[in-house]
Amino acid sequence: MPRSRFTVDLRAVRRNAERLRDVSAPSELWAVVKADGYGHGAVDVSRAALAGGATALCVATLGEALALRSALPEPRVLVMGPTAAGDAAAAREARLELVVSRPGALPEGVPLHVKLDTGMGRWGLRELLGNGRREVVGLMSHFASADADEAFTREQTRRFLEATTGSEGVTRHLANSAGALRYPEARLDAVRCGIALYGVSPFKGDAADDGLEPALRWESELAQVKLLQPGESVGYGRRFVADRETWIGLVPVGYADGFRRDLTGTDVLVDGGRRRVVGAVSMDAIAVELPRELPVGEPVTLVGDGLLVEEHARVAGTIGYELVCGFRSGPERAERVVVGP
Repeated sequence: MPRSRFTVDLRAVRRNAERLRDVSAPSELWAVVKADGYGHGAVDVSRAALAGGATALCVATLGEALALRSALPEPRVLVMGPTAAGDAAAAREARLELVVSRPGALPEGVPLHVKLDTGMGRWGLRELLGNGRREVVGLMSHFASADADEAFTREQTRRFLEATTGSEGVTRHLANSAGALRYPEARLDAVRCGIALYGVSPFKGDAADDGLEPALRWESELAQVKLLQPGESVGYGRRFVADRETWIGLVPVGYADGFRRDLTGTDVLVDGGRRRVVGAVSMDAIAVELPRELPVGEPVTLVGDGLLVEEHARVAGTIGYELVCGFRSGPERAERVVVGP
């Protein structure tokens, strides 16, 4: 095995898309594949999501959209982040759709989605543009806390519906993954689902509770095994000092691979059980407390087999989104295997 292996199961992505499509019907499912498909591979997951019923793809930047378009010439691609005036020509040529989220001249000859700020406090206009430009094909907003604050989510929905009343013939889209799963009134004409598409819960729990399955597996192996005597330590800063004879396994992944420094104390799977990561996570290695001496080459599961990204996120005090976007699956440090479609 290389230092580690990431396996992306496109069949899981497709099934998650089917699940989200069915939950949201008759609204369309638009797949959010920004940040290289949340670290899963944008082109691969886009194909799987389209096979599962998605009707459009959403990214954050023009560069992401152009890379996607070169591989996928047919589907609708929406650039949700801000773009510069000079980007219109490239967008027209690539048949992209752009979001208008700030005052100013509108690009010509490009399908536009006007974004309202209903409470997120980031990108978005305070009120709808006054002119009825025919290029405007969509009206949108974005939830601030659909995973945790029901009252404010319903208030954002109310504001959006009030602001867009009478906008017949224009696609209205508001709900993210959490909104699509929990707020039927927010599904409108289309839902934009990202994290749920990859089988990671937007609610920090278990995605299986919503009929979703993880699409990513991360594995490595024990590269060295050693016995610490009482008083001996492992890793920078001597954060772990053995109080008894302790078998330690060294795994060749670290924060440069996306296994964050604040994941000390989380579990990985070794020899059929959960084993604690001890000492400081370094750039290229972690140490795992073992129940006994195990052979070099013993498999280590970092994500998968019931060990969820969401569990690691709770240890790190963050969200699953950040972890998966930070995994480094490029050939310089890991092997990436795609299963499916």
